[in-house]
Amino acid sequence: MLSLFQRKRPPVTAPSPAPATDLPKGLLRPESAASLLATPRRQKLLEHIWQRTPLERYAELVQQFPASESHHHAYPGGMLDHGLEIVAYALKLRQSHLLPLGASPEDQAAQSEAWTAAVAYAALLHDIGKVAVDLLVELADGSLWHPWHGPLHQSYRFRYREDRKYRLHSAATGLLYRQLLDGPLLDWLSGYPSLWAPLLYVLAGQYEHAGVLGELVVQADRASVAQELGGDPARAMAAPKHALQRKLLDGLRYLLKEQLKLNQPEASDGWLTEDGLWLVSKTVSDKLRAHLLSQGIDGIPANNTAVFNVLQDHGMLQPTSDGKAVWRAIVTSTTGWSHSFTLLRLAPALIWESGERPAPFAGTVEIDATPAENDASMSAPVPTVSVNPAQGGQEPPIWEGDSTTI
Repeated sequence: MLSLFQRKRPPVTAPSPAPATDLPKGLLRPESAASLLATPRRQKLLEHIWQRTPLERYAELVQQFPASESHHHAYPGGMLDHGLEIVAYALKLRQSHLLPLGASPEDQAAQSEAWTAAVAYAALLHDIGKVAVDLLVELADGSLWHPWHGPLHQSYRFRYREDRKYRLHSAATGLLYRQLLDGPLLDWLSGYPSLWAPLLYVLAGQYEHAGVLGELVVQADRASVAQELGGDPARAMAAPKHALQRKLLDGLRYLLKEQLKLNQPEASDGWLTEDGLWLVSKTVSDKLRAHLLSQGIDGIPANNTAVFNVLQDHGMLQPTSDGKAVWRAIVTSTTGWSHSFTLLRLAPALIWESGERPAPFAGTVEIDATPAENDASMSAPVPTVSVNPAQGGQEPPIWEGDSTTI
C-alpha cells in the first residue's frame, strides 16, 4: 500500500518567511513543518526518509518545545531533535532484526516494510504525550492550547506544569497518535497482527508487553539521550538557567576563571593539554559544591562520588575506557617535578571558546594503568545502549542503502 522504499527524496525547502512583526516578550511564533525541519542537522536525519508526512505533522505539533525541563534535550526545539534522533537510532537497530521473530523468511520479507514503519512511528510517538500532560501552553489571546486542538496557529508561550506526574506522558500517547498517523496508514499496519498488538502496547505506554518493538524503542531512546549528554557546550548553555547541567557548567567556568590554578610548575588544581582538561578530582568537586551552595542552589550532590556521577550523567566528563569518571595519571613538569593524581577529564571546549583557551601545559600527563584501591567507589555509570552514540555534537549514525528507509 505504501511505497516506503524509494529514491532519495529532495530536501525540504522552507517557504519564504512572512514579514517580521514584533511579538510581545516571551511569545513564540508558530512555524511550519518545512521551516522547522530545514536546519542542516534535521535535514541530515531526514535524507533517507521518504514517507515524511507523520514527521512533518510531529514537527508542527511540537514546535519549539524542549524534550525535558532540565535533563536531556532541555533547549528550544529539543523535542523535535529528540524525536528525529530516536527514529534514526531505532531504524539503525532494526537492521539487525529479522521480524517478526520466528516467522519464515518469506513472511519476514513480506512484512519487512510494515515492521520498519512500525518501528519508526513507535519511536517517533514515544514522548509525544509530554505535550499533553507536562506542558502548559498559553496563546497570545490568553486562552490555553491543548495538542488535540491541532497544530498551533497563534503565537504562544509555555511552561512546565508544577503538578506534572512522572511517566504519565507514556499513557497520554493515546490522546495524540491520530494527529500523526492517519486512517489509511493505520489500516495498513493493522493488517499485520504480529506487529499490530505490540504497536498498540507501545502507544499505551506498556513497553513491557511490546516485545522486540518495545525493546527497540527503549534502546533507541537511551542512545539519543546518551548522545545528547555527550558534552555539547552550545546545548548546555541553551538549557534553562535552572537546569542542573547549566548550573554545573556555569560553576566549572567560574572556578576555572576565578579560583583554580592551572599548569603550575609543581602542584596545581589542573592541567590543560592539547587533548583534554585534567582537574584534580577532590579539589574540583569540593570547590564546585561549595560554590553552588554559596549561590543558594538546591539539589547539589552531598558528596564527591555523587558529584562525579552527576557530572558524568550530564555529559560533562570524559570517562575512562572502563566507564569510570576518575582517571589516574602521572603529571610531570619541565622542571622534573612529578606526582600521581586522581583526575577528572573534560573537553576544553566546554569551558573556553577556541580563541580564549590558555596555552597548554608544557609538561606531560600520562595515564597510570595501575588500579587504585578506591577506584571502584569513584566510578560513574554510563548509559547502556546497543549502538555507539555519537560524541561531542556529532550526528547519529546515518545508514546507507534501502534496508532502513521509510
